[in-house]
Amino acid sequence: CSGPVLEEFLPSVPMAELVVTMAIGPLVSMLKDKASSYLLDQCKVMEGMEEQHKILKRKLPAILDVITDVEEQAMAQREGAKAWLQELRTVAYGANEVFDEFKYEALRREAKKNGHYKKLGFDVVKLFPTHNRVAFRYKMGRKLCLILQAVEVLIAEMQVFGFKCQPQPPVPKEWRHTDYVSIDPQEIASRSRHEDKKNIIGILVGEASNADLTVVPVVAMGGLGKTTLAQLIYNDPEIQKHFQLLLWVCVSDTFDVNSLAMSIVEASPNKNVDLDKPPLDRLQKLVSGQRYLLVLDDVWDNKELHKWERLKVCLHGGMGSAVLTTTRDKRVAEIMGAERAAYNLNALEDHFIKEIIVDSAFSSENGKPPKLLNMVGEIVKRCSGSPLAATALDSVLRTKTSVEEWKAISSRSSICTYETGILPILKLSYNDLPAHMNQCFAFCAIFPKDYKINVEKLIQLWIANGFIPEHKEDSPETFGKHIFDELVSRSFFLDLEESKDSSGYYSRTCKIHDLMHDIAMSVMEKECVVATMEPSKIEWLPDTARHLFLSCEEAEGILNDALEKKAPAIQTLICDSPIQSSLQHLSKYNTLHALKLCLRIESFPLKPKYLHHLRYLDLSWSDIEALPEDISILYNLQVLDLSNCRCLERLPRQMKYMTSLCHLYTHGCWKLKSMPPGLENLTKLQSLTVFVAGVPGPDCADVGELHGLNIGGQLELCQVENVEKAEEKVANLGNKKDLSELTVSWTEVGDSKVLDKFEPHGGLQVLKIYSYGGECMGMLQNMVEIHLFRCERLRFLFRCSTILTFPRLKVLMLEHLLDFERWWEIDERQEEQTIFPVLEKLFISNCGKLVALPEAPLLQG
Repeated sequence: CSGPVLEEFLPSVPMAELVVTMAIGPLVSMLKDKASSYLLDQCKVMEGMEEQHKILKRKLPAILDVITDVEEQAMAQREGAKAWLQELRTVAYGANEVFDEFKYEALRREAKKNGHYKKLGFDVVKLFPTHNRVAFRYKMGRKLCLILQAVEVLIAEMQVFGFKCQPQPPVPKEWRHTDYVSIDPQEIASRSRHEDKKNIIGILVGEASNADLTVVPVVAMGGLGKTTLAQLIYNDPEIQKHFQLLLWVCVSDTFDVNSLAMSIVEASPNKNVDLDKPPLDRLQKLVSGQRYLLVLDDVWDNKELHKWERLKVCLHGGMGSAVLTTTRDKRVAEIMGAERAAYNLNALEDHFIKEIIVDSAFSSENGKPPKLLNMVGEIVKRCSGSPLAATALDSVLRTKTSVEEWKAISSRSSICTYETGILPILKLSYNDLPAHMNQCFAFCAIFPKDYKINVEKLIQLWIANGFIPEHKEDSPETFGKHIFDELVSRSFFLDLEESKDSSGYYSRTCKIHDLMHDIAMSVMEKECVVATMEPSKIEWLPDTARHLFLSCEEAEGILNDALEKKAPAIQTLICDSPIQSSLQHLSKYNTLHALKLCLRIESFPLKPKYLHHLRYLDLSWSDIEALPEDISILYNLQVLDLSNCRCLERLPRQMKYMTSLCHLYTHGCWKLKSMPPGLENLTKLQSLTVFVAGVPGPDCADVGELHGLNIGGQLELCQVENVEKAEEKVANLGNKKDLSELTVSWTEVGDSKVLDKFEPHGGLQVLKIYSYGGECMGMLQNMVEIHLFRCERLRFLFRCSTILTFPRLKVLMLEHLLDFERWWEIDERQEEQTIFPVLEKLFISNCGKLVALPEAPLLQG
């Protein structure tokens, strides 16, 4: 639950001293933006407080001007500067909360003016305790005066300490589009670690007749590529063929036997077997009789390794089974591989380090200036053979174009030594980020090590917490994507993967290198708390906690017990394990900006009147049947994720008043019968994954309401048989420029004319049609992917008068098309041209009348 303890290789670098850039500048900038919001003046929520408001807006820029100097002094271990920054952080958080209240009051008054009070139909006083303007002015006036007093004390101390004015650089208005080479760690490792890979595979395969468990520890300093080497071994064809079962688990911080046994079982294809048995029993049954390879990556808690023998007893599988461990700690290697010497991974050869730096530090548009190229050799020496150090360092060098800047970096003798490890160079890379990126990356300390982070959700969490600066040209989502891409290019994120869930919804995930995670934790150790197993009885939730991640059994009980004793101002609460009962101490959640719960109860356990500041609500995979009607008072809510809530039957009728809503995820909600009316009022809505067309009526939205909304990404339109004038309304969906995938489905075989006017724009790549009733399809020539299911009257793809080629189509899936006979109306046109010139994947099932396959030269076997 606290920052990790550094291992043997880093004896002289305490965690608290790794990074002292506290990312406070963006917090104060956020406050300045909130204090200057036009909404406050427009709705007159600061009546009677105008003078204090003006003074605060004048003084905040003065604080911002000295933050750079204060942080430099704090990094030089000046205790006064450190204390001043800590106090500024506390004041800034408190002031942000005050202005959040002002903003909510403005939104509340706007909703009241638009008739929301009347629609709610119950006692609104209970929902808005400070709805009285006089009471609100009195309460908020006192809070604002306290904030102003604290700011004046900080400004007075600025002068006493002699902090210098160094205005922060502005947030860039546009992003560099330079052509840098992206380094693939596995490609470099496949060449640089070929002998190491060959040697270790020889050991693992050579023990085929050994009845005892073989343990091979790979030990090296952090950042030398142990995990990448283990991945190459794990994915090698010889290993895949030799072992009957392959398992991979990242251990990281704590060696807990039961948790580790559960993780190993969860990594197997048979993870849903014997769910009622203890983890160790399930593990023993899993490996029994199987020749398996288990990779335990990043083991370094040597204090708990006395438990290794207890786990090892349950790991005896078939003959030739092996455990491959990676660790930074020689003591771990000695304990786990007691009968075998550890495999010591040496530093990477200099020419590979040079390749990484040269390929990544120079853009093709600027070339490779000879003076800078001549300095690469000195930089290489300071990386001590670490590919991670080289990758992190080139992310700094690529932003420097002068010899003086390169010399300043090269002259830092402590960049990378055996005594300090590579953490100082990662610190250098972090400190080189623009201030708003410092904050975005540091927030990632909320996730456990080796956690698969959903990229889209991460950006939404940044936005919910106010980390994305306002940008006139780009939306917060677009600006957030730029920040993420820049952090990827600087190697702060790795292992990017794309996948889709059981509902067909695509997502992208990433991970953070464990040493990079240490950097983030060193910045946020007082604000981010991660509990992946039941915390000890000591106070694990400090008063300074702002962002909380829980992934342990009975998470609600642990949280209830902690909040009974204290009330930290939690802004982010992510519960990654199921919630089985209600959450108590409801009023203590009133600072939440982001909340993720997986509920195993039928109703929402929190009262919306305590969640006024919520921007992000993720209830995916919950068992709830409905949301409370008063959830519509969450006027700040930007993200509502109800995906895969398979018992959800309806949405709140008054959702049209949730005008901040940008993303509504409803895919996988199989029992949802309709959408609430007035969706056209949600003008900021960008994502709506499923629109269920209900039977027309006053409590049901019509598809036509989507016409003026800029919906993008994936959209599924269900129950089209309920849509009046469906031909025109479906045609309108084809004009949405940001829509990349569209699914249209009927409950039964539907109208044959609905798609006649459908002409999708060039950006729509994927089209899925269920139970369409026509004999042929419309204008689908620009599609990249087409899926046709249960279109039982479909006879051919297009008529003879249309263009006979699909120039972009790569994937075609045809399933249960009972009348489908041929690809076009007239067979004589077959030899005139290739119909699918770039088709790579073709899936045909239950199309009994089809007699010929199309010409597709790129079709894969």
